[in-house]
Amino acid sequence: MFDAVKIKNDCVEWIKKFFEENGKGCNAVVGISGGKDSSVVAALCVEALGKDRVIGVLMPCGEQHDIDMAHLLVNHLGIKHLVVNIKDCIEGLKNSLSKEMNLSEQSNVNLPPRIRMSTLYAVAQSFNGRVANTCNLSEDWVGYSTRYGDAAGDFSPLCNLTVAEVKEIGAVLGLPEVLVQKTPIDGLCGKTDEDNLGFTYAELDRYIRTGEIDNAETKHRIDNMHQRNLFKLQLMPGFKPEV
Repeated sequence: MFDAVKIKNDCVEWIKKFFEENGKGCNAVVGISGGKDSSVVAALCVEALGKDRVIGVLMPCGEQHDIDMAHLLVNHLGIKHLVVNIKDCIEGLKNSLSKEMNLSEQSNVNLPPRIRMSTLYAVAQSFNGRVANTCNLSEDWVGYSTRYGDAAGDFSPLCNLTVAEVKEIGAVLGLPEVLVQKTPIDGLCGKTDEDNLGFTYAELDRYIRTGEIDNAETKHRIDNMHQRNLFKLQLMPGFKPEV
C-alpha cells in the first residue's frame, strides 16, 4: 500500500537534509513545464525550504500553448519565477551546426531539453541555487528522458516514485487537479508521452511495482527499453589505470 502522506513528509525531510549537507541557505531552482512532475517537485521544495527559497524557471521555445499551466503553478505556490524563451538560442545553435553537418532528427528533438538544462544551471549559479531534477521512476525505467537534459540535476525527489504515486503526492500537496492530472506531453514533437512510448503509464507502473503485465508484446517493449537505457542512470564510465 502506498502511503502518500508519509512519503510526501519523508521526501520533504530528505530535501531539507540535502540542502543542509549540499548547499545550506541555497535556493532550489526548478524548471516549470506546467505538468505534474515539475509542479510536485516545486511544491515539495516550497514545503521543505519555504517559498522564498524556490525559483521557478519557465522556458518556452517560441509559443508554448500550455504555458498558462506553468503560470498557474508559480502563482499558486507564490514563488519567484523567470521566463526565458529559448527559441533564439536553439535556432542560433542549429544554424551554426547546419553549416558543418546535417542534424539528425533525434539531435533536433534532444537539443531543447539540453538548452533548458544549461539555462537552469545558469540561473542556479547566478542565484546561489541547486537544480532540481523532475524525472520520475516510470520515465527513468524506460529511458524517457534526455541525457544531460531533463535527466540532469543536483537532486531528484521523484526518481523512485511512479507516475501514479506522483499524482497521489500532488493531491496530498493540495495542487490544482488540472496540474496533477494534466496529460503528459514531451513538448518537443507534439505527441503525448504514451503515444511515444507505445503503452500507458498505468501498464508501466503496474509492471514496475508488481511484475504483472497482461500483454506479452508490451512486456517485451518495456524490458527492451529498460535494458537499452540503463546507461542514462549510471555514472559516466571512467578508465582506471592499474598501479
